[in-house]
Amino acid sequence: MTEQTTPAEDTTPAEDTTPAEDTTHVEQEASAERDEPRAAEPQAPVPQPEQPAVVAEAGTDIGTEAGTETGVEAAVPPSPVVPPMADEPEVPLVKVKKDRRVLRAVLRWTAATVVFAAVGSSVAYGITGMERTDVPGLATKADGRWDYPAIVKPPLPSGSPGPFAESNKAGVHSADLRKLLLPAPKGAKADPALRGEDGWLAKKSFVAKYAEKTDRDTVGQLLTDYALRHIAARGWTTADGTHTQIYLLQFDTAAVAEDLVTNKVAYYDSPQYAWRGAELTERDEAFPERSAVDQITRYAYTESKPYGAEQVREAYLSAGDTIALVVQSRKGSAPAVPFQQTVVLQSQLLG
Repeated sequence: MTEQTTPAEDTTPAEDTTPAEDTTHVEQEASAERDEPRAAEPQAPVPQPEQPAVVAEAGTDIGTEAGTETGVEAAVPPSPVVPPMADEPEVPLVKVKKDRRVLRAVLRWTAATVVFAAVGSSVAYGITGMERTDVPGLATKADGRWDYPAIVKPPLPSGSPGPFAESNKAGVHSADLRKLLLPAPKGAKADPALRGEDGWLAKKSFVAKYAEKTDRDTVGQLLTDYALRHIAARGWTTADGTHTQIYLLQFDTAAVAEDLVTNKVAYYDSPQYAWRGAELTERDEAFPERSAVDQITRYAYTESKPYGAEQVREAYLSAGDTIALVVQSRKGSAPAVPFQQTVVLQSQLLG
């Protein structure tokens, strides 16, 4: 009998302290005098279950185990467990505040980094998108590029539109064709044979550059049939032995020049007529497409392996009433970067 009454006395206080709300409800119905002291006792532990809830919401980085322990201790508040409860909520609170400061600092630095990256990329895009003449003193990168002088388009005659102006239906270059030739890079030795007479190259001198006699005859006849007006040419040799030749062939209208280069001379896979020293050529797939210049149609080729004593690279450009031919060759192999650079700069002058 004594063993049965003893647990009954022990369990009664435990039930009263654990469900504080239920005990208060019962005692409120029994008497108002009991209600006052007992209502004061459960009000003290009421913030304890709420406090862990605030910590769990504020600190998402806190582990699930810590949150679970806090909830368990709030539900069972015996005296041996209360001291850890007083310490444990405070430690997560400090950590949460510290983590939030770090998080805010990281977010601020991340936002700043994004802003600086956006500004930097926009500036880089602005520079790369500018014309060569818009970036004075542009340094030559250490990737094999040549050091060209400042390139400036020649002035147009008064009242004359540009070759791609809407009012210029024929696509005529009104500027002096000889001044549209790309200048030689610094340190290069000029090729006087391409200057011709007064800067104009004879048609037979140009035609002689093709490999086969039948091709020379065919090209010569095509130039006559398409009413070639004149040819301006320039050439040079750099210190590494690369030989460059540039030819500008001008016709009456853009339609005539476009038809000749597209349907008679420059095919997609290879040129129709082989240049001297480059009997077998193929499309230059390594030429970057992003370097294309507006209004300029480009056909770039490279000599197929195995090539002879030197490698030849060539590109045809269709620019309004003018067809440009850029040829580079060097003993062993012709580097790709100077060739691409030369073709792009010549395209910009004609654009």
